[in-house]
Amino acid sequence: MKIVFFGTPEFAVPTLEKLLNHSEFEVLGVVTQPDKRRERGNKLTPSPVKAIATIHNLPIWQPERVKKDTKTLSQLQQLNADVFVVVAYGQILSSKILNMPKLSCINVHGSILPKYRGAAPIQWCLFNGEKETGITTMLMDVGMDTGAMLLKATTAIGLLENTQDLAEILAKIGADLLIETLLKLEHQEIIAIPQDNSAATYAPLIQKQDYELDWSKSAIQLHNQIRGFYPNCTATFRDQPLKITATFPLSFADSHEIPPELQKLIHKLPDLSNISGSPGEVVSIVKGIGAIAQTGDGLLLLREVQLAGKRPQSGWDFVNGTRLAVGEVFGAGE
Repeated sequence: MKIVFFGTPEFAVPTLEKLLNHSEFEVLGVVTQPDKRRERGNKLTPSPVKAIATIHNLPIWQPERVKKDTKTLSQLQQLNADVFVVVAYGQILSSKILNMPKLSCINVHGSILPKYRGAAPIQWCLFNGEKETGITTMLMDVGMDTGAMLLKATTAIGLLENTQDLAEILAKIGADLLIETLLKLEHQEIIAIPQDNSAATYAPLIQKQDYELDWSKSAIQLHNQIRGFYPNCTATFRDQPLKITATFPLSFADSHEIPPELQKLIHKLPDLSNISGSPGEVVSIVKGIGAIAQTGDGLLLLREVQLAGKRPQSGWDFVNGTRLAVGEVFGAGE
């Protein structure tokens, strides 16, 4: 089966590598986003997918707008591919592109469709506190993740998993599911199932205001926001911006969810439940672990933070480095 691969971020790499290492498939080339300038040194940096394609000496196309790039479109048409595989490419494909391959265009989407259609399904499912998510492979159409579904695979979500953790898990699941999907399609062993549009939910691009923390929210809401939009959620501390990158909501401290490094908190939970303060206020500091802040509902342990211009640090290192005291207050993000 001859395949053209469309993808850009690290999430797409396991699928591309699976295709390259499978005897049933021939990857004719890769379409990925243009190189971008990164913060450090402001150097042009290729996408993770391009880096893999370069190692394997594959033809690479990087149009600014693929559906408007006549040269790229002409070359893709001439490849006479059986399938276009799309994994987090980052551009919408036109009907002309969708109709090029002999069999179909297949998308590997990071949610259990029809839930979380759109650009950021992993982030928003964590933000909303979902306990389960997964991968759906589907036939692409001109809509936003509206095509008929092929196969699904699910996975449970742990309380401490953030977007990066979950993306790594789903990327591996997606790679395996795509291979299974292609093989079953080739042997006509899949019946595509239309989506129930009435059950659809959406996962739009994340905006700057989505990163801003509001301490009047509950501990679990803040925890889900911080892990969902990792590592960019911000509060203020002593009138300076502070990124909060890992937390633990004490009101949800089931013993099986508490990681080993936090086990000493278990015997402190009864005493902590009697403490209260104003939203954002540091109400306790646990030696060796870090600060505990009051929220609109429940207490939130700060496990990892990042001061402006500094590297991320543990909650306890933050307490020591700033000489944080009970009674200090974290402000809303800006």
